[in-house]
This record gives sequence, structure tokens and C-alpha cells, in this order.
Amino acid sequence: MTAFSANVADAPRQAGSHAAAFKYSMTELAGPAGGRAIGANLTRVPPGMAAFPFHHHHANEEHFFVLSGRGVVRVGQAVHAIKAHDYLVHLPGGPECAHQLINTGEEDLVYLAISTRIVPEVVGYPDSGKTGVRTDDGTTGGSRFLIRDETRNTAAYWDGEDGRRVQEIIAAGTSAGRSP
Repeated sequence: MTAFSANVADAPRQAGSHAAAFKYSMTELAGPAGGRAIGANLTRVPPGMAAFPFHHHHANEEHFFVLSGRGVVRVGQAVHAIKAHDYLVHLPGGPECAHQLINTGEEDLVYLAISTRIVPEVVGYPDSGKTGVRTDDGTTGGSRFLIRDETRNTAAYWDGEDGRRVQEIIAAGTSAGRSP
């Protein structure tokens, strides 16, 4: 029988932190329940922290339902207060759609995060000036590539394309009496 539900107490959990501003624990719900097209997790952020960097998605839509705690959400250039029972929607787009939840309260900020799982996905990180590309659902190593924004467009479309292999194939087909 295919899974159709997951319990927070039994679901896989991961935690992470970086520098003095990022810390979270995240419980995966959609995958263990059999979800494929939509992801869902329960995220817990301690006071004075953010779970993830300020970012925007070019392909995926994200929704957040605040279960408990208080904080702020950065959206583009704006900052808005959030509290328990607020429902937030972040559409795909450019830096104007960038978002980040920050716990400014005294207790953990706990929210249900729901998103589409479209791949490939391109994610921009305006604060750090980088762009990430994910080529699969993240379950295999090497599926995410990050570049610094200042290196974008430093290679032209035709760079390194000398056509040598094309000419070899044509020559091999011609000498064998076959048409390519």
C-alpha cells in the first residue's frame, strides 16, 4: 500500500545552522506521505534566527502557514510582521518576489511550508549575489549548482564550440558511403 499520511512525531527531521543568523529544524511531511508534485514540511526557527537566506524562485510557488510564534517576513524591499495563523503566499519571479521568514519573537516560530516541486528550478539569492540551479528533487548528490551573479554571462553561447566533432562525424559518414 502506498503511504498517504505522515505524523510529525515519526517523520524524518533535519536540522541546520550557519553563522549567527541561521538555524532551523525541519520535519518532512509530503515525501513520507507519498507526495510527489507538492512538498510540505514543518519548520521550527528559534528566536533571533532565520531558517534560510533571502531568496526567490523562478519556477516554484511557496506557501507558509504560521502555526505559532511571531516574526517578520521580508518580501522584496518590504518587511511585514507575521504571527500565528497568518497564511503567506510567495509566487515565482525575480528579486521583487524574494522572501525570508525571521523569528523576532520570544518563542520558536513554527510554520507549515508548502511548495510546488518543479525541476529544474532556478533560485536567486539577492543578499549574497548568487544564483542556484537545481536539476532534480535534491535526493541525489550534485543536483544543485551555485554561481556568483558577477560571473553570469561571462561565457558566450558559442564559446568552446569549434565544430570539430561535427566535422569528424560528417567525414566518417562520407568516407563510408553513407549519408549523415
